[in-house]
Amino acid sequence: MRFGIRTIDDFDLKDKTVLCRVDINQPVDKATNTLKSTARIKACVPTIKELSDKGAKVVLMAHQGSDIEYKNYYTLEPHSKVLSEMLGKKVDFIEDVCGPAAIEKIKSLKSGDILLLENVRYMAEEQTLFELKLCLTHEQQAQTVLVRKLAPLGDIYICDAFAASHRDQPSLCGFEQVLPSAMGRLFEKEYCVLSELMEAPKRPCTFVLGGAKIADAFLMMKTVLKAGVADNILPGGVVANIMMIANGDDIGSGSKSFIEKNNYAEFFDVAKEIIAQYGDKIVFPVDMAWTENKIRKEAKIGEIPADAAITDIGAATTAKYQEIIRSSETVFVNGPMGIFEEEPTEYGTKGVWEALGDTKAYTVVGGGDSITATTKYKKTDDISYICTGGGALIRFLTGEELPVVKALRHGATVEK
Repeated sequence: MRFGIRTIDDFDLKDKTVLCRVDINQPVDKATNTLKSTARIKACVPTIKELSDKGAKVVLMAHQGSDIEYKNYYTLEPHSKVLSEMLGKKVDFIEDVCGPAAIEKIKSLKSGDILLLENVRYMAEEQTLFELKLCLTHEQQAQTVLVRKLAPLGDIYICDAFAASHRDQPSLCGFEQVLPSAMGRLFEKEYCVLSELMEAPKRPCTFVLGGAKIADAFLMMKTVLKAGVADNILPGGVVANIMMIANGDDIGSGSKSFIEKNNYAEFFDVAKEIIAQYGDKIVFPVDMAWTENKIRKEAKIGEIPADAAITDIGAATTAKYQEIIRSSETVFVNGPMGIFEEEPTEYGTKGVWEALGDTKAYTVVGGGDSITATTKYKKTDDISYICTGGGALIRFLTGEELPVVKALRHGATVEK
């Protein structure tokens, strides 16, 4: 048991039916019925393999599609094929979640077998709108159709979906109320890595916070600064633009207009408060970049044209950030420095990732765009740890107890 949560080591799995929730949500090419990425699937393979190798009858639950619109949900059939290839053994797929066909298939499993159920978000109680509107307690989630149908078939519940651990849904928080429960190896590893990052990072500890998820970035920034975890904050993306304007710097009307149009102006006051309290920890850009007719332009702070719309940090800032990253002992990154999907505005992000690739620091990268950048710049093997979580990662770093963590701690007290 770790952090008040059971681990796989706490159970004898031989001939036990294990209901295992994983997060294998990946971009899908619907035209070819194939996955555009397999990173999250690869991450949960060790847990699935261990369960099967130890003789468990493994029943996998997962979702595909993160939008509240039904049209974005998709079958998990292609995921089963990828899992089969990675595991080197057949992963059966059934086009049912908890109906008669799924129940009979689960009952027929033999030791070591692996079954992937259909997308749990085809169930109403697993949809985002259901979660946000009804706000069921974990005890109430245990009374939903999904849990009432599947829990009687299981001996143990394992959650290996750290990336979804900020969600409060029956497949994630309901089974722990009625079955002995534990976290999987991926969940355990991510929890340990992030706990160490917050509790005892090697110093200097640098946080690179960029992208356009402003609320998350500023919440994270305030948390790590207040806790004394961060020695340096390197802002990028829209986060940097807000910080610069809050600091009294003129970075062009286009940049300010974008911030106001997207209802980010409220964060000017947040940024000013952070600067007032922790200004010595903030590393401000010294130059920034924008495009004119798809051509990259750069200027020092104070010399940026009035109508410019900033889309990247400048070359001098990139070099400055690289130096700090290379001299740090711990580096955490969440978010790109600019619009890295386009060649004229990828310079800052590419430069930061180059430094991440050759620094001697312990590096942690998290969030969808950050993982995409890591893949794009071929730095996957150079990063110390890539966290699969986005929203879960952010909520963890703010010190908030994740719904799934709370449920798993309860599950540690349940016996069957």
